[in-house]
Amino acid sequence: MLYHLLPVIFWILAVGGSLIPFAFGIPRYAFGYIPIVFVLLSIVILGRIERHSNSIEECFQVAVLIGIASYWLPTVVFLIIPIWGYLVYYNVFSLQSVTATISGLGLVAVWAAVCVYLGWIDNPWAEFFASKNAWGWIPTGAVLLAWLASTIVRQTLRVR
Repeated sequence: MLYHLLPVIFWILAVGGSLIPFAFGIPRYAFGYIPIVFVLLSIVILGRIERHSNSIEECFQVAVLIGIASYWLPTVVFLIIPIWGYLVYYNVFSLQSVTATISGLGLVAVWAAVCVYLGWIDNPWAEFFASKNAWGWIPTGAVLLAWLASTIVRQTLRVR
């Protein structure tokens, strides 16, 4: 029963924690929930990697998703570091994985530069460490913590 109940509780707490910006009256913050989708897709892609396998394609895909999410939350690119740690843990980290990750981020950067130059999008990366972007880490962090906690609980209960 705990195997199914505890992850549900963690995800309910994550949803509640994600609503904190609205409690402070930040109405434009609705776009702050878009990076969560890309981060969760990245987690799904990383979850498909098997131990001692080749992870080049997955690293490229995750880097592209994280790069796209950085349009709404620029500092989300720092999630690449824990992703590399995850790859080291699964023994799939290599120079090719780093190159694929940098290539994925570079692809997004080139397309973003073209779109900013043409005036199709604004440049959110100009204010990389702006305090208004800090609100984006509340729902993103809540979802990441819920995923981490539910994964740990399910793994622990599966072992028992």
